[in-house]
Order: sequence, then C-alpha cells, then structure tokens
Amino acid sequence: MRKHVGAGLLSFTAIATAFTAGEALAGGFALREQSAYYQGMSFAGYGTTGPSISSMFWNPATLTGAGAGWTFEAHNSVIVPTSDVTGTFTPPGGSPLPASSVPAGDIGNDAFVPASYAAYRLNERAVLGVSINAPFGLATKPAQNWAGQFYSRSSKAQSINVAPTLAYEINDMVSVALGLQIQHFAVALKTGVPTVAGFPTAAIEGDDIALGVTAGVTVKPMDGTEIGLGYRSGVFHELDGQIATPAGVNGINARLMTPDMVNLSVKQRVTDTFRIFGTVEWTNWSRLKSPRVTLQANGATVQTLHFNYRDGWFFALGGEYDFNEDLTLRAGIAYELSPVTDDIRSTRLPDNDRLWLSAGASYQVLENLALDLGYTYIHTGDTPINIGPGHQDYNPALGTFIGSADANVNIVSASLRYRWGGPHDRPEANGRGY
Repeated sequence: MRKHVGAGLLSFTAIATAFTAGEALAGGFALREQSAYYQGMSFAGYGTTGPSISSMFWNPATLTGAGAGWTFEAHNSVIVPTSDVTGTFTPPGGSPLPASSVPAGDIGNDAFVPASYAAYRLNERAVLGVSINAPFGLATKPAQNWAGQFYSRSSKAQSINVAPTLAYEINDMVSVALGLQIQHFAVALKTGVPTVAGFPTAAIEGDDIALGVTAGVTVKPMDGTEIGLGYRSGVFHELDGQIATPAGVNGINARLMTPDMVNLSVKQRVTDTFRIFGTVEWTNWSRLKSPRVTLQANGATVQTLHFNYRDGWFFALGGEYDFNEDLTLRAGIAYELSPVTDDIRSTRLPDNDRLWLSAGASYQVLENLALDLGYTYIHTGDTPINIGPGHQDYNPALGTFIGSADANVNIVSASLRYRWGGPHDRPEANGRGY
C-alpha cells in the first residue's frame, strides 16, 4: 500500500510539473526551487549528504545518505515575483508606427513548482533513486499593447525532467553516482506584428524530449566534514513546432542546448548542534549562443533567438542549528551573477544579478516523518533595458525601446519527508542524518 501511495504521489508531481511555468529564478530561465529543505539556507550546501535526499538533484552521490528501505519526499514551492517594466518605444523617422510609453505592468507570473524524490536502499552500499523536477521555466506576460510589444508580448518555457540514479558508497569516505536525465522541453513566444490592419500577434511554439546525464561524488575527509562535487549535463533539444503569423501557419524546427552545471559544496559540523554550509555553482549559459528557427519546408531561417549569455555563477553560505531533538532552524544568504548583461538584456527576460536572503526550519514529527519550511526574498533592484543601435535584438525598421525593470521575488516552500524501513537500516541516516 505504501509503495502504491509513493508511486501515486510521484505521478501527481509529474503531471503538475508538466504544467508548471514561472519566472526563472536561477539566472537565465533555470529554476533553482527544487528543495524546501535547502531553500531555508539559500541553497548553501545542497550537494552534501543530509536528512533530505532532495540534494540528489544537484549531486546524486548524496543518495548514499538515504535510510533503510524506501524514502519518499514531496517538495513544493510557491513563487510570487514582481517585475514592473516601463519605458518608451520610439519608431524611426517617417514610420507609421506610433511612439508609446504604455507600461508593461507586472510581467511576472506567480508559479507553483513541485519536485519529488524517491530512493530505495539496495544493500549497505548501493542506493537506487529517481527524481522528478522542472529544471527550467519562464512565464512573462506584459500588457497586450505595451510600449515594447514589437519586441515581445509573452514568453513561456516549460520543462519536466525525470532522472533515475544509482549511487554507491565505495568506503566510509567516498561515494559516487551516475544518473540519466529524460527531459521534455517546450517553448512558446509571442510578438506584436505591425500591419496595415493593426498589430496582430505572431507566435512560435515547439517542444522535444531528449536525454542527458547527472553525476557526482562526495568525500568525507574527516569526522564532521564533507565535500560534494555534482554535475548536471546540458540536454540537446531539436524542437519541432509551428509559427503562426497573419500570413498563415508553417512548421518549424529549432535546435537548443540547455546549459550544463557544476557545483561544489562543503558541510562542516561546528558543534553537536550547529553546522555551516557553503556552495559555489557554475552554469554554462554561454553555450546557448543564438539558435535559429527554420521552416520545415525549406530550411529557411524565420527568426534568430539571440541569447549570447555569459556563464552564470552562484555563491551561497548558510547554517543550521538544532533547537531541540525535533526542531532545526536554518538561514542563509546567496549572491548570483546573472548570465544576462546590460548590452544583451531583452524585454522577454530582464534578468540581473540577485541577492538571496532565506530562513527555514525542519520538524521531526515522527522517527520516520519530517516536515520542512523555507522562505526566500530575492532582490534585483533597478535594471536598464536599452534596445537600440548595437543591441542584438534591435530592428531599425521598428525603432528603439529604452526602459527599465524593477523586480523582486518572494518564495515559500514546504516539503514532507517520509521513510519506511527495510533490511539494511543505517542509524546515521535516520533523523537528521548527522
């Protein structure tokens, strides 16, 4: 019965994840919100072994910390972004297009992001796991006839990633793991089109399923110290879809490579009740470059999606304190260097560097049942958008858009962690796992 419940919850998460889209919160259009436990520390130390197996998203080798038998975790995040975009559109001289300063309003959409994890301990050394996540997502929707409508109206990206994983503890110091990513990715972009009849919408959409890998290692050089190194590969997608314009509907193709990611995490026990965590993450956003959208009929390019991002970096520091045997408190701070710079920033994704401030707690309800809560406030401040001569999106036939975005985000996460026993119990993996 418990196995059926766990399978049902995993299936529910898969369905919910497939329909999830929110403003990207990990630089570019990636989503970092994969764990309520690590949310409470601004994701510091997420690649080390702990009581939550959600760390397998970043470093699958941490699965060796799972307890006996089955472990199941359901993590859910509610993301409430605010991103107000204002500016002025100026057409070229002699153009019939009207100048406009109509604000976009709040272009960010609230989002629900679920993630599920399950693990089964095969024996004293090996653990089999699977995760279901939405690693990428984006949803921005300004007012229909806002000033920058000819450069963007709405943008949407969705993903669902299923990752079966096998982790193995070589000895008491070193664990390794390897996993497979099975990823569905979908994109839908809309833009205003100037015609003699008005400003209808042109829409591009496409999707694909492709494969990638995930791998990791953890090292415990001494009692109370752990170092984790995790890797998630990029996934190469050949998107099939269509483009709809006032002239008609045509089939299209586009090739897009999601970024790979490397993270290094450290956990250090200071006292029996206090631990500190740190993480450095590198994301290979520069590999996106400028994918072309081509017609299926003849291979002609209909649009170039200019990304040209730089690589992203994320730095996090956090700590947690065992208030008593059942309650653990945690907090963290992080700083993220966005892959989007001033000279390439678009109206679709006015991303910028971010400051993360987080707090959270865990409560051990029963020996095999725990609850986590996490809260994060993300501040980006005023962000310039200057689409004019020299900008990669600039179209001299349309005109310039000069404006700014002011954004911040509130995130609330909660999770349930449940374990039911088996023949290979490991006392160090019970409870908090320290």
